[in-house]
Amino acid sequence: LLDKSDKYDSRDVERLQQDDKWVENYLIWRHDVVDDTLKMIDESFQWRKEYTVNDLTESVLPKWLFENGSLFLHGYDKEGYKLFWFKVKHHVRDPKQQLEKKKLVAFWLEHYAKRDHGKPLTVVFDMAETGISHIDLDFVRFIVNCFTDYYPNFLTKIVIFDMPWIMNAAFKIVKGWLGPDAISMLKFTNKSDVQEYISGEYLPPHMGGTDSFKYSYPPLVDDDFQTPLCENGPITSEDEHESKEEIDVDTKETGELHEEQNLNQKKMNSVEQISKSEETDKTEFKPKNAKKALTTFKGPLLHISPAEELYFGSKETGEKKCLIVLTNVTKNMVAFKVRTTAPEKYRVKPSNSSCEPGTSLDIIVSLHGGFAASLQDRFLIMAAEMDQSSGAGVPELTQFWKEVPRTKVMEHRLRCHVIESSKPSSLTLKENAFNIPAKNSEDLHIQLTHLLQINKRLQEQIDRCLWFQQLSVVLSLVSITVVAFCFYLAYTQ
Repeated sequence: LLDKSDKYDSRDVERLQQDDKWVENYLIWRHDVVDDTLKMIDESFQWRKEYTVNDLTESVLPKWLFENGSLFLHGYDKEGYKLFWFKVKHHVRDPKQQLEKKKLVAFWLEHYAKRDHGKPLTVVFDMAETGISHIDLDFVRFIVNCFTDYYPNFLTKIVIFDMPWIMNAAFKIVKGWLGPDAISMLKFTNKSDVQEYISGEYLPPHMGGTDSFKYSYPPLVDDDFQTPLCENGPITSEDEHESKEEIDVDTKETGELHEEQNLNQKKMNSVEQISKSEETDKTEFKPKNAKKALTTFKGPLLHISPAEELYFGSKETGEKKCLIVLTNVTKNMVAFKVRTTAPEKYRVKPSNSSCEPGTSLDIIVSLHGGFAASLQDRFLIMAAEMDQSSGAGVPELTQFWKEVPRTKVMEHRLRCHVIESSKPSSLTLKENAFNIPAKNSEDLHIQLTHLLQINKRLQEQIDRCLWFQQLSVVLSLVSITVVAFCFYLAYTQ
């Protein structure tokens, strides 16, 4: 690589030397064949320099590209992978704009690769309401090549929704570009089966889902928070009294964050008060969880604890509430908002308020009954300094957030960590040893044989369905030809 260093961006070469995970991804994608891996690195590095990938930002790309809404990141599939949407109906083939559109693809992929350290994506080609004018094989090939040749181990599957029959021939050409590994990732779907891969909460209504998200630009909304946001979940009449007690607890000041003993004691007291309001919740903070809660993100306006993850239990463990501690480290009042990607599941108290200079504030995040925390759920804390003369009431805060420049807003994200069980693993193993009979090799062989038989029958059914589908297509074409020929005879006579 060093012999061809003039063909590469020096930043990529430096990263390759330091980032073992990146090298590992290239090897995995090329099945540990070193020669193929080196060839892919060479090609992808040359492409990255040609497209100036490391320098692609909003400011260097035309605004209309973002406004178009044909490409964006939003939502997750059922395996927890981020969805990369290509709304084909918004794409019109134009050779003059092709390079800029390709750079937009590179911008989104690089934007996400840097943010989530290369966690794989699922591509969704939404082909609803498309026709011949939207077919652009060169652009489709570029998107596919980005994953097969330039971004290693970055693709989980390609979900193709509602592909018109007129495009069958075009996608046969696309399949010719792909190797067997990539072909196996193609999932052709329609409204009846797309939820095998993506749940309804992340599908728009025309795909049979309930996601009311509408893409808009500007600004470039954070891809975890493009869903419609509310500041708070609904409060039912029976828990209004509880909520009032929580707010009283929330607004008490704590000592400095570095005084771990005081902070830990305060958190324990807060949790105890919350627990009293729920008869079914008998859990306490385990020392391990309390230690994790003390990790602190030190931002320019607020220190936020915990730094990265909110610890929720499963439905079985019963842990339904978490504590976020904000400490204002400025000499001015700081306004803050807490938003979530799943507003129907969580209640945040307070979610839109302010914090006095040098003081701390507790935020209670609680799950509504019947809901369980998910690893895909995210929280966004936004903060900005307020003028000392500004009021801190609801009208003043509403006006403040309308007027504050985006560059003045501090943002920090928290994800959920779900604790599946509070029992020690050794105890679980012992219980399993008594309650579940061990399966010997004969049992496993019988089960495997049974599964193979089922798989064979399913394959035969699929083959029959495909044969009937091909037969129906041929009969349809013959019928259309006969009807067209009859019209032609009638017209000539």
